[in-house]
Amino acid sequence: MDLPNLPPLFVYGAILVGFVVTNLLLAHTLGPRKHTPVKDMPYESGMDPIGDARQPFDVRFYLVAILFLVFDVELLFLYPWAVSAYSELGIPPELRDTVFGVMLVFMATLALAWVYAWRKGVFRWR
Repeated sequence: MDLPNLPPLFVYGAILVGFVVTNLLLAHTLGPRKHTPVKDMPYESGMDPIGDARQPFDVRFYLVAILFLVFDVELLFLYPWAVSAYSELGIPPELRDTVFGVMLVFMATLALAWVYAWRKGVFRWR
């Protein structure tokens, strides 16, 4: 980044910070301050809160969430590869086989992780 481009960036940042601070101060000074016990209660879809918020949570939900994230991240890596590998502006033809091999190793590793989770019984809902 060139130095002549920095002053407008600082001016923009100062205006942005000034705008945010001004809006926060206006909301604080002009906003209502009347607190009642009903207004201070947490909103629970129109019902009165019952019981404790800290209840035991089954670990199977965490396993499903973690597996979802793992395979979702896999798709995040596969999509740009597929778009760039087979487009005219993407990977040069002499590197396509190498990139394809790397992605096959990546997918094989994730497939092994899926098989491991399957054999451990993660997908069985008991």
